Amino acid sequence: MQKKKITFSNEFNFVNKILNQYKLHSICQEAKCPNISECFKKKTATFLIMGDICTRNCTFCGVTKNLPPLPLDENEPYNVAKAVKELDLKYVVITSVTRDDLPDEGIEHFKKTIYAIKELKPNTEIEILTPDFKRNFDKLDKLAYSPISVFNHNLETVPQLYSKVRPKANYKKSLELLKIVKQINPEITTKSGIMVGLGETLEQIFSLIDDLVNVNCDILTVGQYFPPNKHSIKLVDIKDDNFYKQIVKYGKKAGLKFIFAGTYVRSSYNAKEVFTNINTNTN
Repeated sequence: MQKKKITFSNEFNFVNKILNQYKLHSICQEAKCPNISECFKKKTATFLIMGDICTRNCTFCGVTKNLPPLPLDENEPYNVAKAVKELDLKYVVITSVTRDDLPDEGIEHFKKTIYAIKELKPNTEIEILTPDFKRNFDKLDKLAYSPISVFNHNLETVPQLYSKVRPKANYKKSLELLKIVKQINPEITTKSGIMVGLGETLEQIFSLIDDLVNVNCDILTVGQYFPPNKHSIKLVDIKDDNFYKQIVKYGKKAGLKFIFAGTYVRSSYNAKEVFTNINTNTN
């Protein structure tokens, strides 16, 4: 099975134009997402803030790493907001590189971006997809009480593979992040995502789902891993439709409010539709 081919359209070119105009990055481009043509055609993009250089060395990710990150752009929050307004987005996902070099790991920058969007587009619903902020759990209220609809943090893989896939991250810390956000604001929707095809088993995924349910996480996305470049961790196998069906079946039974699983599913793929589904109970 191959990645989707990139196809260009007027809408695709328009999104690119807006991103370039405001000197913004998208995770769609930086992480080489297979859905970029589809999403750009719908005039949607997941904005990547705080630069395009990550301070972590996750082996699955195509984002630039092992270089010194640049200082934060003070104009970026408002430029993101301007782009959201020009694209007339009703729902937007904001993510970031991990910035372990910053004292607050970027929490304040996320907050500024959220409020800038709400200032220019008050009715736009916002989903944030964050790093683990593992040194700054005491500051999570700044985001949990901000005007966002969804707080998303990806576990990425099962704990047994963390040393290979996320060597600078900690599975328990990521779970704790989701737990604390929900404790701070029980009304907020929490979400996580994982990749498959790295050597995990169904039983390990089922255990991960149980862990998410135990921290009151609402949504899980599951998609096939494709190596973004030759230096990335190797692909072990391609999962079939039955594999995803078993995950969905278990997730529903375990108590997740919504589980979205399939080959090309990504954490922010069809994020608006997923959020709508959870609020209309159509899973």
